[in-house]
Amino acid sequence: MADSIVKLEGITKAIKKQIIIEDLHMQIEPGQIVALCGGNGAGKSTILRMIAGISQPDSGSITVGGLRWKEDRKRYAELIGYMPDDFRFSHGLTAYETLAFWAVLRGIGKERVKELLHVVGLEDTGNKAVSSFSKGMRQRVLFAQALLAKPPIILMDEPTNGLDPYWIESFVRMVKETAANGQTVIFSTHQLHIAEVLADRIALLRGGQIELEGSASAIRKQLGASGVQAAFAEWFGLTGKLDGY
Repeated sequence: MADSIVKLEGITKAIKKQIIIEDLHMQIEPGQIVALCGGNGAGKSTILRMIAGISQPDSGSITVGGLRWKEDRKRYAELIGYMPDDFRFSHGLTAYETLAFWAVLRGIGKERVKELLHVVGLEDTGNKAVSSFSKGMRQRVLFAQALLAKPPIILMDEPTNGLDPYWIESFVRMVKETAANGQTVIFSTHQLHIAEVLADRIALLRGGQIELEGSASAIRKQLGASGVQAAFAEWFGLTGKLDGY
């Protein structure tokens, strides 16, 4: 078994005195695709933000590539590409200008920007401001931004929100190619069918804790359900109430 590239040990996090994450333990190996699934408030985004170093746990420890955020922030940050669930883009900047700005910060050449705009299908947006893009187009800009520096770890918060069926299929393919190149991908999603076709490991969260974890086939085998969505419904008693999951 490969050494873990991401380790969360005994993580607890409260926001406004409400416990969001409680005594969470997770280890993720290089090249894995891991999906964090659960309803609103389950803690998915909070986990990603803590791994990214944007937010710090109240207790416990997080290591990324053997590094801790407080001890070596620059090297820690260089290991991560982070895609938030949404972003307020600077008024007037095009997709190229937006990615070029991030490329300068990460020491990446303009050819990489052009390459990624082609990959995400935005090379023909011309002078159109990103602030005027649809949700799906903004998601593609954010996905390209996370990939810019080819970091070993990609974190994505609800990456398929707003994508049409064609781009969801393209996204699945691109993430699989990313993992095949040795990069580790951790993403959150309400769309359990995406987790089922894409993730090596699925963690079903409720109340800031992992209630069920494993491959899609292992989850189906354990619960005897026809798919992850059915298994999720069975586990949490949500049959007929899956909207928003």
